[in-house]
Amino acid sequence: MPGPLQGLKVLDLTSVLMGPFATQVLGDLGADVIKVEPPEGDSVRYLGPARHRGMAANFLHVNRNKRSVSIDLKKPQARQAVLDLARGADVFVSNVRPAAMARLGLDYAAVAEVNPAIIYVSLVGYGQQGPYAARAAYDDMIQAVCAIPTLIAKVGDGVPRYVPLAIVDRIVGQAAATAILAATIHLMKTGRGQAVEIPMFETMVPYVMSEHMSGLSYVPPLEEGAGYKRLLAPSRQAYATLDGFVCTVVYTDRQWASFFALIGQPDRCKTDPRLATITERTRHIDDLYIEVGQALKQQTTEYWLGKLSEADIPVMPLHTLESLIDDPHLDAVGFFKRVDHPTEGTMIEMSPMGRWSDSFPAPPVPAATLGQHNDEILKDPARAWVASGDSGAA
Repeated sequence: MPGPLQGLKVLDLTSVLMGPFATQVLGDLGADVIKVEPPEGDSVRYLGPARHRGMAANFLHVNRNKRSVSIDLKKPQARQAVLDLARGADVFVSNVRPAAMARLGLDYAAVAEVNPAIIYVSLVGYGQQGPYAARAAYDDMIQAVCAIPTLIAKVGDGVPRYVPLAIVDRIVGQAAATAILAATIHLMKTGRGQAVEIPMFETMVPYVMSEHMSGLSYVPPLEEGAGYKRLLAPSRQAYATLDGFVCTVVYTDRQWASFFALIGQPDRCKTDPRLATITERTRHIDDLYIEVGQALKQQTTEYWLGKLSEADIPVMPLHTLESLIDDPHLDAVGFFKRVDHPTEGTMIEMSPMGRWSDSFPAPPVPAATLGQHNDEILKDPARAWVASGDSGAA
């Protein structure tokens, strides 16, 4: 099956991670994505281990299911080539700063002139109406301005560190894919395209503040300061056992009663007022998590995985990056697959998201080499989309 987004044509002028992740989501679901790269290629082609120059692991995992053309946007004829491609597209996506796109003659007005129904998506660091509009934005910068390192400092050693993931790029990329699908539905209903701006900063703030705004949600505030106590408890962590670590969340009334029964205190929830309600538990959560940690140190990881599971208390082992690849559940559902890349040989690929009863996407097409599709696309841009065998989303 070709996937639920068969017929959606995406012209992708993004690079690095946020934009390519967004367009890979669309490509995974069946959209025809043409990735426009500069002559030297997306910089991520050179990030991480590689068998061949320009095909690094980091690039391979966010650029499957796309066709690649190489165009030097600084050359005069390049603008026309991109506009020719945009004429047949449904979606135009860029994470180049809007001012730079305007200088290239590829802003929304220019693209909409050749294709009034285009969905023109700008992925930016900050909303273009605010004072940060022109600032450069990287994942680390957005984590910082959203207070994520401050949260880590509160529960750690006081040092504000970044999450060791490109978490902002991934979250905002997924949000961009969602916005593109919403705009596509609007296009199908009305025939009207539009410009869509997805700012990293404003997209991430709700991810942080929905829990942590807490009493500051009210006017006047119900309490001083912000922060959700359970998430900020220093003792909220993977718990040491006799021979390793185990991860559990004791949360509901029943789970707390079951936990204390397991450690020989069956009446504890009746006698300890701190356990009476979720409100009281949250108020005293750090002390309660310390008790959980002390109890779990008394037995092995295998013991607790069994006992907590039997008591229907959520529990999982603590993986390393290496052991995650060998997880038995992921093995059973076929998440990690060995595929043969035409130039890079055998590699491990991760499955696209979800399962579909009817329009299950086709097997992923490996990431393209730089400019791999120049001949089939640029020789006749007007027919660039014919390869997808469809007539467009609208």
